[in-house]
Amino acid sequence: MFDHAYSNYMEHAYPADELMPLTCRGRVRGQEPSRGDVDDALGKFSLTLIDTLDTLVVLNKTKEFEEAVKKVIRDVNLDNDIVVSVFETNIRVLGGLLGGHSVAIMLKEKGEVMQWYSGELLHMAKQLGYKLLPAFNTTSGLPYPRVNLKFGVRSPEARTGTETDTCTACAGTLILEFAALSRFTGASIFEEYARKALDFLWEKRQRSSNLVGVTINIHTGDWVRKDSGVGAGIDSYYEYLLKAYVLLGDDSFLERFNTHYDAIMRYISQPPLLLDVHIHKPMLNARTWMDSLLAFFPGLQVLKGDIRPAIETHEMLYQVIKKHNFLPEAFTTDFRVHWAQHPLRPEFAESTYFLYKATGDPYYLEVGKTLIENLNKYARVPCGFAAMKDVRTGSHEDRMDSFFLAEMFKYLYLLFTDKEDLTFDIEDYIFTTEAHLLPLWLSTTNQTAPRKNITTEYTELDDSNFDWTCPNTQILFPNDPMYAQSIREPLKNVVDKSCPRGVSRAEESLGNGPKPPLRARDFMASNPEHLEILKKMGVSLIHLKDGRVQLVQHAIQAASSLDAEDGLRFMQEMIELSSQQQKEQQLPPRAVQIVSHPFFGRVVLTAGPAQFGMDLSKHKSGTRGYVAVSKPYNGCSEITNPETLKEKIALMQRGQCMFAEKARNIQKAGAIGGIVIDDNEGSSSDTAPLFQMAGDGKNTDDITIPMLFLFNKEGSIILDAIQEYEAVEVLLSDKAKDRDLEMESMDQKSSDNDSHNQRSEEISADLNLNPHDPEGEGGLNSHTELGSNSISLPSQGSCIAKLQETSSNSHMSELDNNPEEQSKTETDSSPSNSWDNKGQSVESILADWNEDIEAFEMMEKDEL
Repeated sequence: MFDHAYSNYMEHAYPADELMPLTCRGRVRGQEPSRGDVDDALGKFSLTLIDTLDTLVVLNKTKEFEEAVKKVIRDVNLDNDIVVSVFETNIRVLGGLLGGHSVAIMLKEKGEVMQWYSGELLHMAKQLGYKLLPAFNTTSGLPYPRVNLKFGVRSPEARTGTETDTCTACAGTLILEFAALSRFTGASIFEEYARKALDFLWEKRQRSSNLVGVTINIHTGDWVRKDSGVGAGIDSYYEYLLKAYVLLGDDSFLERFNTHYDAIMRYISQPPLLLDVHIHKPMLNARTWMDSLLAFFPGLQVLKGDIRPAIETHEMLYQVIKKHNFLPEAFTTDFRVHWAQHPLRPEFAESTYFLYKATGDPYYLEVGKTLIENLNKYARVPCGFAAMKDVRTGSHEDRMDSFFLAEMFKYLYLLFTDKEDLTFDIEDYIFTTEAHLLPLWLSTTNQTAPRKNITTEYTELDDSNFDWTCPNTQILFPNDPMYAQSIREPLKNVVDKSCPRGVSRAEESLGNGPKPPLRARDFMASNPEHLEILKKMGVSLIHLKDGRVQLVQHAIQAASSLDAEDGLRFMQEMIELSSQQQKEQQLPPRAVQIVSHPFFGRVVLTAGPAQFGMDLSKHKSGTRGYVAVSKPYNGCSEITNPETLKEKIALMQRGQCMFAEKARNIQKAGAIGGIVIDDNEGSSSDTAPLFQMAGDGKNTDDITIPMLFLFNKEGSIILDAIQEYEAVEVLLSDKAKDRDLEMESMDQKSSDNDSHNQRSEEISADLNLNPHDPEGEGGLNSHTELGSNSISLPSQGSCIAKLQETSSNSHMSELDNNPEEQSKTETDSSPSNSWDNKGQSVESILADWNEDIEAFEMMEKDEL
């Protein structure tokens, strides 16, 4: 698997930073459509090759390693006029160079290979280190999030240096690489800068909860985002505190880690879940979903020696993977998909490796086997491995991040290999957050001057609670080889459709103890008991003339301060629930899967559905056939090559007439399906939102064939395949089928706002419960009223919610279900598109739709 990914990168992409595995070419920044902050990892420095160096040695590919090092020394330029992420460049490039240097000197000492090596990678690492130092030119010592490799930060040519915020992990994930660089070279400045940043973060922690927020102002030290968790934005800050103690032996790092860890287990850990909380109100959950980056945390808990919660969280994550084949970027507390992408992240494999090392339980080998099978079955494509754009449909994204080679194969190989099969002792090294290897002997080399322990200046530490030695794994499971299984067993059915957390609450409420707070997802406006609970929480219910129900909370009317806080949480959850389910009921993507030789189903393209024709979600087998280009290509007049299109899937270009007219023309010519390809050069589902192809305002029942829409980039993949292979067969379906040669076995698995700062004294939510739509499958129309920031969002059960911010101190969430409203659509005739709008004018709908876009963009910005 590694050879397949690495050789395709070297053949099709090098010296570009990353491989684009669907189009078999390199990703060069500036030559592809911008992906926003994701592209800040790319610096035109052959990122994937540098990130992969020490992986080659772990996999005993010393010859390839020697060749790769020579290429890096000869070809890589670190002086490019390009703005890059300080965080990503540090962990991937600086870490990659240091990891490569570490294993290079190890191999040289063995006397077999690398005898010519004279520290060239270390010299490049030092050069890069100095290029990152200008980012630290702040009064706080926290680095700017970006730096220009050639011009630094402040100069006019730098095009950066105006940022005010950075994430906690961005500023707190430097110490391993910077300290290692100082220890290797004797230049203490790097370790000093990284320590200063860590000291500042520790000083700014919330003192009562001992938690840190996600985003901080680099000049003032004020927390910009005050939610706290162990996932994106904070994750590796905690990791580096513990690993800095392991590598450097400085007691203050262990003291800080233990203080934070105690707070994490007190507030964030809700076994088996890890849920974000507010740093000032740590008993209040900040959101109802988790992101995939927290999958590293069980591995860190193993390093800490806290095995039970590591087993619990890991098992929960594994159940999510078994449901969706991969870990979605985010998923809800009842294990539904929140963000559907999966960029082949390695954190779960990392935790699996560490748990196997700690327990020796062969169960974790089976977990690793599942990961390998899923990667080969769903992500492997002819030119590498492609990220999943949507785990529910199996569609791909044209990306293979460098961390896939740096981490995924390293951890999976180490999981299965025997110690004697490794060419060196892996226990002599510590893994960075990018899985680069730093030797433990650095702890006694070129130490910085003794430093005052500032940790105890800010907090009184009870050392009796802290372990000062690493745990002996041989006594973790005394006389009980079934220990790990006994912890996993209660969690084996935690991910299913029964929403087990809700069930457990219901069961708990049957007991004699105090009832748990009412949760938004359980609320029923017709339940008298629920209405009584609302009253106790200071929430009043008002019936509106249009049939909706409005909920308004006045904290001063609550029975107690605790009830008021429960009411606040309930209203917050109602808003989050609306946002979350709006995400789930956005337009369902469809899949175009190339099933003929040499693809055999391994390339899956994300497609937009149509409001007319065959509903692929109700025809699980989909429509399979060879593709042919229609003449005329726009499909807007009678087809002149019907003999070519007969019993085939027609390819047409967007434009010049309605989508429905194209469908009728190719159906008349005998086509069994149609694919409309965008005429906007370079458009891609990676950068543009999908939409439904609308009808023409007339009855479209006469259209019976399936129709799908592909953006230009995805459509070009099919057109290029026709040029090369002539006979190209595809499958149109609601989700990709298993990738076997016959394509016969079906995979039937089905598949946020960031929480608002809830300081307001009044919160309201409008509800309309529709007894005639028990499954909540009514139509969705996202619309915005002029003068307000309101968005229609689907909510639980029979509700569709509208979230409306009415003023600075009140929030409203309206739930309304109107089956007659239409999904967000586009037509094909011109920018002034047509909808079957039930009497509304085109102009008013377009106005609503344009405001929708602005509102969604604002939500997405807040969310990011």
